[in-house]
Amino acid sequence: MKGLAKWVVILNLAALAVLAFVYPHLMVSPGKLADGHRELTRDCFACHAPMLGPSSSRCTGCHAVKDIGILTTKGAPITDKKTKVAFHQGLTKSACVECHTEHLGIGVRHVKPRFSHQLLDATTQRDCVGCHAKPGDDLHKSVNANCGACHGTGGWKPATFDHNKFFVFDDHHGRCTTCHRTADFKQYTCYFCHEHTPAKVRAEHLEEGIQDFEKCVDCHRSADEDEAKRAWRSLRSGTPYLFAPQPEFRREKKRRDDDD
Repeated sequence: MKGLAKWVVILNLAALAVLAFVYPHLMVSPGKLADGHRELTRDCFACHAPMLGPSSSRCTGCHAVKDIGILTTKGAPITDKKTKVAFHQGLTKSACVECHTEHLGIGVRHVKPRFSHQLLDATTQRDCVGCHAKPGDDLHKSVNANCGACHGTGGWKPATFDHNKFFVFDDHHGRCTTCHRTADFKQYTCYFCHEHTPAKVRAEHLEEGIQDFEKCVDCHRSADEDEAKRAWRSLRSGTPYLFAPQPEFRREKKRRDDDD
């Protein structure tokens, strides 16, 4: 009797092993496939190597990297421009399974892996708007420079650029192009804004005995005129002026407004 039970167990295990290879989608599938792969539901080994799992080489067997985002696997042109996936041509290696997963999962939370920008060549890494929509907050509407100058590929925040090191904004400063007239934002002007006409700026500075007033931010790092006068007096004596950080300027401005 014990021998019979042993053989029954062995035969059942053998049957399960055979069924796992003949009908893997019924025996071991972790969930439904995405709609685009629905026709492969019964053909697990189209993507999986037995006992080894999926591999990128099997993905590129159907999805030629040079055609991704341009042509379908059937060779038809892709006309839907809602998704920008043609960046695949800029990949330094075919590592599909590092970013892409399949199946919807059964009773577990399905977490997609995070895309690594390090898989892209240097040129494609710099072309952020080739894949990402440019933010709409006024600051970025007029920016045509490389996003990487301030932002890293690990996340939109934190950004490395701190405008307060150059000029502290108040409520009257909003658009970059008001002061910056070139796409790289390396040059600025304080004219053409409010009362800052060249003639008036010249007259006011000459009245104070200031001959060199073309480099505005040498003295003006905020809208605080008293600070600008202190900076000018310090620079005239040959001593660098330590400008106040934004929080201190805000508190001082609020204190003066409250006193008024």
